[in-house]
Amino acid sequence: MQNSDTTKYVIYADIHTDGVVEKPDVVGAIFGQTEGLLGDDLDLRELQKTGRIGRIEVNISSKSGKSDGYVLISSSLDKIETSILAASLETIDRVGPCVANITVTKIEDVRASKRRQIVDQAKHILLNKFDESLPESQELTESVKQAVRVDELVFFGKEKLPAGPNVQDSDAILIVEGRADVLNLLRCGIKNAIAVEGTNVPKLVIELSKKKTVTTFLDGDRGGELILKELLQTADVDYVAYAPEGKSVEDLSQKEIVKALRNKLPIEQVREQKNKRKSSQNVRKEPEPAPHVAVVEASEPSPVESSLRNYAEALNGTLNAVLLDAEGKVLKEVEVRNLVGALKESNGLVKSVVFDGVITQRILDIAAEKELNYLIGVKIGNVVKRPLSVKVLTIEDIQ
Repeated sequence: MQNSDTTKYVIYADIHTDGVVEKPDVVGAIFGQTEGLLGDDLDLRELQKTGRIGRIEVNISSKSGKSDGYVLISSSLDKIETSILAASLETIDRVGPCVANITVTKIEDVRASKRRQIVDQAKHILLNKFDESLPESQELTESVKQAVRVDELVFFGKEKLPAGPNVQDSDAILIVEGRADVLNLLRCGIKNAIAVEGTNVPKLVIELSKKKTVTTFLDGDRGGELILKELLQTADVDYVAYAPEGKSVEDLSQKEIVKALRNKLPIEQVREQKNKRKSSQNVRKEPEPAPHVAVVEASEPSPVESSLRNYAEALNGTLNAVLLDAEGKVLKEVEVRNLVGALKESNGLVKSVVFDGVITQRILDIAAEKELNYLIGVKIGNVVKRPLSVKVLTIEDIQ
């Protein structure tokens, strides 16, 4: 199995074949029949080389000319990627010369047992290791919650920057001001935030910004403006989100955090607004809207997005893609593994693509080259550059 320190999930699947097969036959079928199915980002061989998935464990036995057993695969991918990987196993229909059936029975979160141990130990400490009187039940609950939150906090890099546990592996990160902001985001289940701890932006944050999609999530005060100003000069920022006026990120409720992040602005739009404010100090004139700025986030989906949402729901779990014209009519339907080729061969009629897969930099670059208006997938992968001409959304964005 993969090192338990990095494993997040374990996929359990039952296997049945109408003939006698052995472990190497099963492993070979898994690698062979999933190769190229999910694209480069989720290729099993590459994931195993980089340690994102562990060794594939197979236990199988034969009786009366048939074979039955189970398969275990440990994963350090996120929940969506692990689910997609698990679903791909069920597409395997042959092992060697035999007809086969693989059924995923469960996906275990191996961290859940650790959390239970933390909660149990926290209760023991609160009840037995303190001299003061027993806290009220509400205080007990909050104390245990705080213990879990603090346990998830990590200190990243040589600078020991407060951060969530997913900063290293996540394709996107949030840059916040301080440790309290990171803790509040952890409480709300957001684990990819890192704090700059002051207006002097650390080199580690600057380096991370070159590799990941970056959203700054700052207080709407003078301090937040100063940090943003330095980040814009030194780091590669993609989006900017603000806490509501008069509030700090560390004080926000989960609902307020979700709303603030949903209303984040592309960095080009933020720069444009700053330039307009400077111009308005000298000329009292209503500035013209910038036609080239694409608003990536919106509180309500547009009519076009609502139409595309229906295709996204229909494609869920199919590993297929649809290519549509400007009026939302289907021009072509292909398997996700053939999407790149279909896009390259497409003519100027294709204006939107909806697919049951991960949006990669390669697909996005081709979409921009083909002048698409919309690109909608299950999630956004390791995308560094986003062209403003293409509106990139996940299925969650248009639900």
